Amino acid sequence: MRSGAGPIGIVGVGNMGGGMARRLLDTGWAVRTCDLVPEKVESLRRAGAEPVLTPAEAAAGARALIVCVVDAGQCDEVLFGPDGAAAALPPGAPVLLCPTIAPQDAESLAARLAAAGATAIDAPMSGGPARARDGSMSLMVACSDPAFAAAADLLAALSSRVFRVGTRPGDGAKTKLVNNLLAGINLVGAAEALALAQRLGLDLGRTLDVIEQSSGQSWIGSDRMRRAIAGDYEPRAHVSLLRKDTALAMEAAKHAGFDGPLGAAARDAFDQAARAGLADLDDAALFRWLSRS
Repeated sequence: MRSGAGPIGIVGVGNMGGGMARRLLDTGWAVRTCDLVPEKVESLRRAGAEPVLTPAEAAAGARALIVCVVDAGQCDEVLFGPDGAAAALPPGAPVLLCPTIAPQDAESLAARLAAAGATAIDAPMSGGPARARDGSMSLMVACSDPAFAAAADLLAALSSRVFRVGTRPGDGAKTKLVNNLLAGINLVGAAEALALAQRLGLDLGRTLDVIEQSSGQSWIGSDRMRRAIAGDYEPRAHVSLLRKDTALAMEAAKHAGFDGPLGAAARDAFDQAARAGLADLDDAALFRWLSRS
C-alpha cells in the first residue's frame, strides 16, 4: 500500500491520533497532519510528518484519511464543513472514522461520504495512547469487503488487534459503545473499591496488588488506579470522554429497548465527577471524586 501511494492524512493528532501518526512514521509511512492545536502538529513535523492547516489539505492526494477527533459534530465539520476533507479526497479513498460516536451518526457519515465518492470505514479504537503508539491498540472495523481490502495494509500497520465486527457502518460504533460502557462500569467499580480501601485504612498499593491477582482484577482498574495512587491525573483519557461515551451507550440501550442495572449508574458517576470540576483530568480522577464523597 505504501509503494507509489500518497500520504496518510490524519485530522486530529491528540493523544490517540498523535500516537497513530508516530506509529505510521516509525513504520515508514508518509503522514500528513492537521489539528487545531499548532504545537501538536509541530511536534509531529519534527518527527517527519507534513503539517497542513485544513482538513482539505490533509485529504488532497491522500491514500487514506484518518479522522481522530472527539465527536460526531467534529467529524461533520472535518469532512463537510468549510475546507472539509470530503470534497478534496481522491475518488474511492478510504476514510477511517475513529471517534466514539452514536451508531446512527456513523451510518449517516458513511452515507454522505459514499455520496461524495469516498469509502467510509467505521473504525473506533481502544487501548490508550501508548498502545496507539506501539500498534497494539484495538480497532473495531465495520465496512464493506472492498473497503476493508483497500485499507488492509494501513489497518495492519496501525494495529495488531484489528477486529472485523461487521460489514455495515455503525456496527463498529455499537461495538465500541458496548466496550466503553463496560470500561466505564469497571473503572467506577475500581475507584469505589479503592476509595473504600482508603476509608478502611488499608495500604492502597498493597490492596491493588491483591486485586490484580484476584477476582476483582480489570485492566482499566489497574491502569487508572495505579495512576490515582500516585496522584497522577495528567490526562491520557479525560473524564469528559467516558462521560460522553457512557451517555451514548445509554442512548443506544434505550433505542434497543434494553435496561440494565449498572450502565446508568456509571454514566451518572462520570457526569457528577465532571460537574465537580474533574472533566479535564484523567479519568483516574474518579478515585479522587469518590474518596472525597
